[in-house]
Amino acid sequence: VLGMELAALVALTLLLGALVVLVALAVGKRKEEIREETETAGPASKKPKQEKQRIRKEKASQHTFSHPLLAAALKSHSGNVTCLDFSSNGKYLASCADDRTVRIWSTKDFLEREHKCLRANVELDHATLVRFSPDSRAFITWLANGDTIRIFKMMKKEDGTFSFKAAPEDFPQKHKATILNIGIAETGKFIMSASTDTNIHIWDLKGEILASINTNQMTNSYAAVSPCGRFVASCGFTPDVKVWEVCFGKGGEFKEVARAFDLKGHSAGVHAFAFSNDSHRMVTVSKDGTWKLWNTDVEYKKQQDPYLMKTVPCTSSEGSRVALSPDGRVVAISDGCNVAMYNTASGELEEELHSVHSQEISDLRFDINGRFLACSGDKAIRVFHNAPGYRAAIRDMQDMLKKAQNEGMKQRLQQQISEAQSTLDTVLAGPVEGKTPPPQRNWL
Repeated sequence: VLGMELAALVALTLLLGALVVLVALAVGKRKEEIREETETAGPASKKPKQEKQRIRKEKASQHTFSHPLLAAALKSHSGNVTCLDFSSNGKYLASCADDRTVRIWSTKDFLEREHKCLRANVELDHATLVRFSPDSRAFITWLANGDTIRIFKMMKKEDGTFSFKAAPEDFPQKHKATILNIGIAETGKFIMSASTDTNIHIWDLKGEILASINTNQMTNSYAAVSPCGRFVASCGFTPDVKVWEVCFGKGGEFKEVARAFDLKGHSAGVHAFAFSNDSHRMVTVSKDGTWKLWNTDVEYKKQQDPYLMKTVPCTSSEGSRVALSPDGRVVAISDGCNVAMYNTASGELEEELHSVHSQEISDLRFDINGRFLACSGDKAIRVFHNAPGYRAAIRDMQDMLKKAQNEGMKQRLQQQISEAQSTLDTVLAGPVEGKTPPPQRNWL
């Protein structure tokens, strides 16, 4: 009996031992599987955490930029700024971004330490383009998702600030391709919208299409309304710029869109163009590696063509923008993240601004007085003093002084030259820490 009990005990011990070994093997195998899975999926499993850390790091290290001509950096937008526009009364700068807001900035604050702005929310969408109305009391936007125009009215409150109210209805959807630009005629008679195919629509202020233009340029790269409000122009794949006159009757009724003139002379497609404030000058920048200045103050109805004033080599690329100062003295051209400023009289390159933004420059504009050049390309708007414009104004006054024969005129010019030079010296010296810059007289 004892032998049988001992045999049973040994058998039970062996069974338990076998079970322990099997459990240990199973646990070990599972640990090995988990380890292999972890090694295989390790980078992926850590990726979200790494991405979050990288996002935080990128957010912390914002693009920094400094330059002696930098007057202001406007940084209230939380998304990339896509468009800028100065009001015709010179008081405001409008900007829109993919953060679903339009911001209205006061130009008189550019030289202050703080740059306050008013915010207009773009409900359920965001604006890619913004343009002031001629009276500076409203602005129009192009809606990214809605593919249409929305008008906002600016209503002044008792404290001097504005509230913004969107029109009850947006314009109907008419474009089939990506929108390039919108504009309002200074006359207040029409609105223009242009897309990347070959279509330009002319609208009345209520959202009815007055006319449609087929540019026949294979693709459009840019289009705009002239500052005088008479012309609409476009450029694209072909090496020319086409200009039309939008004609109205004496009673204000729309008549037709008539071909006015062409700017012919480039050997490759045109990236962009700009008008002077009086529409008597135009500048074009092309894939052929040049910018050209044109005199457009011609009698085109008598078949007189604009004539070429200057051709200057430059660096440009797809998406380059060009701005012409209101007085036609300075040309600014963007190339990627860089900006170059030229004197139009001599063609001389006067300023090079490198890595102004962390991304390609999306817009480039002179203010109505020609004192500032503003550009956008990331979440910030950078505003520069137009030093080439001041230099050009001084040179012009010096030339007038040489020709002046009246003693009173000579004294006035000498005083103006002295004051303008003092203003330029102040601009070039840059802001003094703890000191508010003096007001600058407009010499441009």
